[in-house]
Amino acid sequence: MSEPVHSSPLVLVPEERPNWSRRDFIKSVIATGSTVSGLSYFGTGAVRAQTAGAERLLTLSVNGQSRRVDVLPHETLTTTLRYKLGLTGTKLGCDRAECGACTVLIGDTPTYACSTLTHRVRDREILTVEGLEDADGALHPVQQAFIDELAPQCGFCTPGQVMSAVALLRANPAPTRDEARRAMSGNLCRCGAYEHYLNGVMRAARET
Repeated sequence: MSEPVHSSPLVLVPEERPNWSRRDFIKSVIATGSTVSGLSYFGTGAVRAQTAGAERLLTLSVNGQSRRVDVLPHETLTTTLRYKLGLTGTKLGCDRAECGACTVLIGDTPTYACSTLTHRVRDREILTVEGLEDADGALHPVQQAFIDELAPQCGFCTPGQVMSAVALLRANPAPTRDEARRAMSGNLCRCGAYEHYLNGVMRAARET
């Protein structure tokens, strides 16, 4: 009887930790929304969908740019943004329109990208967290206010929180705290930092 073959255990070697402060970490999360890269899910290299017909080739307006992309008939906007356009700031959390981590703006309306078919928004303006930063690198007032108030904890929900706050202040530049609370209620924070996010919203409202 042959001896059982045991595979070698996987050993993960941690990289050298950079000398970052918590504020530096929060700033990087809010500015880019890149806590987790969706490209690692597919390994290295670009993700290429199999082409089945010209009707799948769409031109999307994303962050002020026209992006040509091959989209499956039932593909969600989250999938298109993260895995085909590389915009990983749009987080995939619950994948059932409950947590708000995937919030983007369609026009000026905050929308759950995980429950929106890409084909349905092919003629609409799409704004993700990556599109908020100015050309000179200046952060959006909401992003800066969240940094100043140390709003994020783990940072996963932060891009969705930012987009909901931006939508609110576009519609109502001077909300009350209760109005802000209602507008942000579609975004769940597993760390429970709701009051910190509200502080950031109110700060942004005062400073814009």
